[in-house]
Amino acid sequence: MTDIVGLVLPFFGMIFIGALAARLVRQPLEALGWMNVFVIYIALPALFFQLLSRTPVEELTEWRYIAGSLAATFVVFCLMFAGSAIVSRGAIAESTIRGLAAAYGNIGYMGPGLALLVFGPEAAVPVALIFSFENVMHFTLAPMLMALAGGEKGPLGALALGVVRRIVLHPFIIATAAGGLAAWAQVEPPAPVSRLLDYLAQAAAPCALFAMGVTLTLRPLKRVPRELGAIAGLKLVVHPVLCWVMLSLFGNFSEVWVYAAILLAALPTAANVFVIAQQYGVWVERASASVLITTMLSVVTVTAIIYLIVNGILPADLFP
Repeated sequence: MTDIVGLVLPFFGMIFIGALAARLVRQPLEALGWMNVFVIYIALPALFFQLLSRTPVEELTEWRYIAGSLAATFVVFCLMFAGSAIVSRGAIAESTIRGLAAAYGNIGYMGPGLALLVFGPEAAVPVALIFSFENVMHFTLAPMLMALAGGEKGPLGALALGVVRRIVLHPFIIATAAGGLAAWAQVEPPAPVSRLLDYLAQAAAPCALFAMGVTLTLRPLKRVPRELGAIAGLKLVVHPVLCWVMLSLFGNFSEVWVYAAILLAALPTAANVFVIAQQYGVWVERASASVLITTMLSVVTVTAIIYLIVNGILPADLFP
């Protein structure tokens, strides 16, 4: 158990340090803007590019793995969306945000740092693949369903173009594509450029986690949704279990790849869910509460999953 604590302490410790700094140093949330720019547009893309560009290209086209991971996420979204729509008598907009809260994990800020910490560089490719394709799915689902609900205004063509732009121009996805292209072409940056990218990549995880701790502290908990039990259960327990089952059904994959997918599925609700809720003016305070509370609960659930994986209690394949 000491080894597990040693693994997760630096990770959750950085979130705690960010939260503590936000309490001790009075700064508005907007002061975090340049830190977020650094993490999202510079450090994490550098990390994805460096790791993917050094990966054999055949590992970047494992479609069964991508399909299994996406299927688990989509099923969780549909379960929460359908249950919410039934209870709320067809409130599509609110049900969309609730579905995202249950299915959209913090795979951007928390995912790379934690997976690489636990599994090493071998986890970089599955993390990047899951991040890229899950974001494509979420960035497509949200505006499509909001358009059905009447919350997304404008011509259909303009809405579709907006979705495509949001996907294609996302810095993580650009970095993933560039890294895959570099791996395919077997191109390496010059040594000084490579050292700069390595330097930026090393800063990605600590800066992301610190920024996350600050954000969670400065975003007050005002309204706890009554659906929180269902959201937390689906996100922190059902999602990783379903991901494990789906990957076992879809094929035989490397243990690290399977465990990385399970770990990412177990992560708490992404801060992007709050951003999407704020964009459409739907379920905003309760989306913020979902992010905060699932993150707090994940200290226990994610640590438990890492314990099961590291100690060999959780087999990588249910149907060998």
